[in-house]
Formats: sequence, C-alpha cells, structure tokens
Amino acid sequence: MIYLQLFFEFLKTGLFAVGGGLATLPFLNDMADRTGWFTRAQLADMLAVSESTPGPIGVNMATYVGFTTAGIPGAVIATLGLITPSVVIILIVAAFLRAFRNNKYVNSAFYGLRPASTAMVAAAGIGVVLLTLVRTEQPFGLEFFNWPAIALAAVVLVLTRWVKPTRELHPIVFILASAVVGVVLRF
Repeated sequence: MIYLQLFFEFLKTGLFAVGGGLATLPFLNDMADRTGWFTRAQLADMLAVSESTPGPIGVNMATYVGFTTAGIPGAVIATLGLITPSVVIILIVAAFLRAFRNNKYVNSAFYGLRPASTAMVAAAGIGVVLLTLVRTEQPFGLEFFNWPAIALAAVVLVLTRWVKPTRELHPIVFILASAVVGVVLRF
C-alpha cells in the first residue's frame, strides 16, 4: 500500500510541478504535512542533498523521500511516479506540436505557462529562505533569526558576488571556505 501511495503522491507532484525541481517544494511541503513521511526540517536537508548530488533536483528529492519511506523499492517507485507525467506529456506534445506549432492558441498557452512557472519557483525560493534563516518556533525577537545561517549566507554572497575566481583561486576554494564557515558556525 505504501508503494501505491508513494507513486500517487509523486505522480501528482510531477503532474503539477511545472518549472523544474524547485517547483516541487510547495508540493513536498504539503506532502510533509499530510503524510508525516518527513518534516519540514528534513525537507531542507533533502534539498541540500538533492542540490549537491548529480541529476535533477526534483528527481533526487523523490528518490530521497522514497528511499527514506520504503527503501530501494520506494525510491524507484517515487522516482517513477514523479517522471511518469513528464514522459507522457512530452510524448503527447511531441506528437501534436508539429501540427499545431503555428497556432496562436497554442503559442498563447505556452506563453501563459511562463509566469505560473516563475511564481512556483519564486514561492519555493522564499520558502527555502524562510526555512533556513528564520526560526518560526521562536517568538519574534533576536532568537527569531537563525544567525549562524545568516552569517553563512553572507559569506557565500560575498564569495560568489565580489570575490571572482582566478587561476590561483579555484572555485573549489569557495566551496571549501563555505563548508568551513558552516561547520564553525554550527558549533
């Protein structure tokens, strides 16, 4: 039964998460609340792991949830659930796109999907920022903000915006510096 539920939850996510991996975050937040398979804090960890591993973020997160929920079969089923709508839609669109590509209604529909996709990615980004930088369990005040995370974000911002990589200063140095700051601020 858990396999069917995993497949169905990620089928819905894959069907409506237009715009890429970050667009799946609102659906995963809802899934966390409804199913209890993971917490919102675990979702932040899941996002970090998915960002740092090769492959699409949404697929990585589906695999992660499936594995933590039901092992390797769960990982496979959740991943299949997420990608099935995309594969089916791509096959249908490819079959009909040649015939209708110059149709003004089809062009308008594709044009109309752009702001919806942008809004979903923006909502996911704001959710990640709030989840990372704010402690919602604390009353508003100095404890409300996650100061180590804010300091780490500031260091990463400085390293990526104002310190440009050179031949001597390889991008790996930026990654290692951010990791060291993160470890130091964690303790």
